[in-house]
Amino acid sequence: MGRWVAAREGAPRRYTRVGARKRIEQVFNAAVLEILAPIELVDLRVAVLVGEDNNPPAIALVCETLGQLDLGWIETGDAPIPWRAAAYAALEETLGTALPLFGYQDLFEEISMYYWDGEIDDESARRSLAAYQGLSAEEIEEQTLPSEMNARRPDWMIGTNAAKSASLPKALARALRRLRDAHKALKRLTSERNAWHFDSDTLYEYVPGIEECSSLPPLTLVPFEEFARELDDVARHGMEMGFMDFCGLCPLPAISRIDDWFASLRLGAQFLLAAQDLVRFDPPNP
Repeated sequence: MGRWVAAREGAPRRYTRVGARKRIEQVFNAAVLEILAPIELVDLRVAVLVGEDNNPPAIALVCETLGQLDLGWIETGDAPIPWRAAAYAALEETLGTALPLFGYQDLFEEISMYYWDGEIDDESARRSLAAYQGLSAEEIEEQTLPSEMNARRPDWMIGTNAAKSASLPKALARALRRLRDAHKALKRLTSERNAWHFDSDTLYEYVPGIEECSSLPPLTLVPFEEFARELDDVARHGMEMGFMDFCGLCPLPAISRIDDWFASLRLGAQFLLAAQDLVRFDPPNP
């Protein structure tokens, strides 16, 4: 990192060891802040990790926001359902590339394992509740079943309700296209040069004890108002032991990788800004 800062500053300067460390932190943090400052959708933090056992240093990108992502007009607006569903579907399809986030299907699968032994239809869930929890028929009728959980989804959460691009207002279609284009650019990055990617085994090497955390991400697109009980259930372990809140972990075996990391950080920031603009975009009713 010191050589990277020296290369950026051009003319050599003499520092004490303490002064050099402070200068490195100042230059690095300023460069990171310049890229991440416009992002208000989530709070992100960057940390440089020292490698052990001959591992190179690495840069970690961590999400410090917890809970439901603000969906703005998609959740609370009065625009037509097909418009809102199209925007929600786009976020659900793309945001997981950059953020530690789970959607409705992830929640449904977690709840299915919690309560119905992995079953996904009502009849099988009833048999599971009777066989594994010993519930009577009357008690089972008081339990949440898959169809009831699915029925609680607002119409804008259901992908089949999404309007086609050609039938959307031009401004909304442009916002969605910008999101998808930024997502494609981020997806084209190779994993070893991507600030927004991490390998679990590599993460365990750099962050001992992280395996004790919940595997559940800290963010969700599932609305709390409709699914408070289910979200509380699946988040309990994370609230006690911590969530898997890493967006990315990028080892730096060579100084050139630092510039690669910043280039990928910028691409991811552009993608999140496109998502942020989509959430803030409130199309007028036709």
